Amino acid sequence: MATPNLITLTDPRSAAAEAYRTLRTNLMFSSVEKPIHTLLVTSPALDDHKSIAVANLAVTFAQSGNKTILVDCDLRQPAQGRIWGVDSDKGLSTMMLDDSALANPPLIQTDVPNLQLLTTGERPPNPADLLSSQRMLEIIGVLKARATYVLFDSPPVLLATDAALLGVKVDGALLVVRTGKTRRDESSRARDTLERVNVRVLGAVLTHAPKENAVY
Repeated sequence: MATPNLITLTDPRSAAAEAYRTLRTNLMFSSVEKPIHTLLVTSPALDDHKSIAVANLAVTFAQSGNKTILVDCDLRQPAQGRIWGVDSDKGLSTMMLDDSALANPPLIQTDVPNLQLLTTGERPPNPADLLSSQRMLEIIGVLKARATYVLFDSPPVLLATDAALLGVKVDGALLVVRTGKTRRDESSRARDTLERVNVRVLGAVLTHAPKENAVY
């Protein structure tokens, strides 16, 4: 497997990589009463780089010594296979249809210790129906039994109902917003859309912030 061009791997001492580690720590200790073990990462719209963000975040969870699974739930425009340099026709959609795959998930071991990847597999014609199904709850349960943290890369909130449908099944959701790209009204609408169906929105991640601000 090709090593992805992720800042947490290529430049682990950078301010950006440290920001991801800080984010990881904040999420791990965000709530003693309701700890985060399953996390949805999404964005308001396209081109917000949420797939890169969740991949970097998954790396930091794994680097902290916790078994971590990164799931590509963007069944419309999957990106994790490209990011990690893998091309698999078996993945999340396979687990939806095949009981043997549900029992033995087609997880791909990455070059990062403790980090496994579940790609989308063959893209289905009805992503929303699959993500809202009882079967998806079963899949989440199977993955939780195999890892301490399970991170889900979801389609943008404002482009499909997928994020909201999946968000109610996990412990919390994180919005990725991009400096100079994501509009303020989009961010507000995305948050409202998730909260309207009782998704636990934990906060937002700002990417591509000016370097002089020393934040990512």
